[in-house]
Amino acid sequence: MLERQMTMNISGYSNLYDLIVPKDHFLRQINDLVDFTFIYEELKTKYCHTNGRQAVHPIRMFKYLFLKTTYQLSDVDLVERARVDMSFKYFLELAPEDEVIEPSLLSYFRKNRLKDKEFLNLLIKKSVETAQENGVLQSSAIIVDSTHTKARYNHESPQEALRSRSKVLRKHVYAQEESLKEKMPPKPTGSSIEEEIDYTQNVLQVVEDHPTLKTYPKVKESFNLLKETVEDDLEHLRLSADPDAKVGHKSADTSFFGYKTHLAMSEERIITAAATTTGEKNDGKYLTTLIEKSIEAGMDVKTVIGDAAYSEKKNLIYANEQEITLISRLNSTITHGTRRKDQTFEYNKDAGMYVCPAGHMAVFKRRDSRKATKDKSPRVRYHFDIEKCKVCPLREGCYKEGAGSKTYTIRIQSHEHQEQAAYQETEEFKERAKSRYKIEAKNGELKQRHGYETASSSGLEAMELQAAMAVFTVNMKRIVKLKNQ
Repeated sequence: MLERQMTMNISGYSNLYDLIVPKDHFLRQINDLVDFTFIYEELKTKYCHTNGRQAVHPIRMFKYLFLKTTYQLSDVDLVERARVDMSFKYFLELAPEDEVIEPSLLSYFRKNRLKDKEFLNLLIKKSVETAQENGVLQSSAIIVDSTHTKARYNHESPQEALRSRSKVLRKHVYAQEESLKEKMPPKPTGSSIEEEIDYTQNVLQVVEDHPTLKTYPKVKESFNLLKETVEDDLEHLRLSADPDAKVGHKSADTSFFGYKTHLAMSEERIITAAATTTGEKNDGKYLTTLIEKSIEAGMDVKTVIGDAAYSEKKNLIYANEQEITLISRLNSTITHGTRRKDQTFEYNKDAGMYVCPAGHMAVFKRRDSRKATKDKSPRVRYHFDIEKCKVCPLREGCYKEGAGSKTYTIRIQSHEHQEQAAYQETEEFKERAKSRYKIEAKNGELKQRHGYETASSSGLEAMELQAAMAVFTVNMKRIVKLKNQ
């Protein structure tokens, strides 16, 4: 029966674990920290419990994926290491002499057992519960941000993607055995995907025919990753590079092709909510989603810290209604208009007038006669003495020669904007805003240590699974670290 599989076989070699796997080993601590039965409860309906060949227990399969994410291994390398690494076998609850799975089972498990959009939320909720049970999550503030992940085929054609991966493998092979250049197949001259796939498989075969090459770690890793690319994504390669990926913008000058993960994190650096989207989505639109998901996961959210993307009016209204303090600086166009920093006009509250960078005060103001629309706030136009502007040493870029007037126009801020503008100048706001760097460091950890820089497969569904495993992994690592402290 499936339910009995996770009981470790009685073995005369089990005492090896006490000798080889230290009590403070990370994987031993994870086994002690987390009750993984929630995985079985979530997935048991996807298995037949009466007929067919006995399946590998879903908890053990999930643990394989946890190891894959933690140590950034291909399926083949993961299984090979699990065969000889006692800490892996202990974590998988296998007896030292037990056999491990076939690598192909991991691909099947990912594609057929984990097709559930709520799986990401489930893993986050479990990690938040674990953190609270162990007393390491006590804050009522969350920090919000998004991180981008490049598509597996980052604006490349499928042929280019395979070509670049086979190039890496050839480079590592030639570094060990330059004479193999003569045995490599001729590069394809056509542009069809079929030719490129055949060429890639022939390159793999050359390495297969020289087994000593795979004793070199770089050759072995690049070989296994290329082979996994072809096997996992052959259908995607024939159809499309990545139909779900979209172009997003990191700044006005830089863009990427892929996905976004919108994240909320406690001040203890435990992720409390996540939402995966295509790359073009706006960060600010997901603030309410992140707050509500954090609350569902068990957080008592009183404060939210984020950059200016989250300070749009709807979010200010929502935060006020929920009695949540929003530490998010208003966009500069709201507080200073659209001028450059060196052209910013300052408001003199005593005179009720704006003063230009040269120190000249407006002589009068007038409400813009145009009516405010849904997309255009009402405006006030401030008029300056044109004679002073004509001889001003700072007139370049500010005053247009020959103009009959000089004005400075501002939008009339809403009540919410006025309150936020005043609050962001307080010491409390400035001090709390300093915590925002923590989530940027978490984004870096996801990318540098757990493969989140590039999508591991094609499609938004696969991206959601990658997010689920990566977030759960970094949360467990953080909980263990905080607990040990």
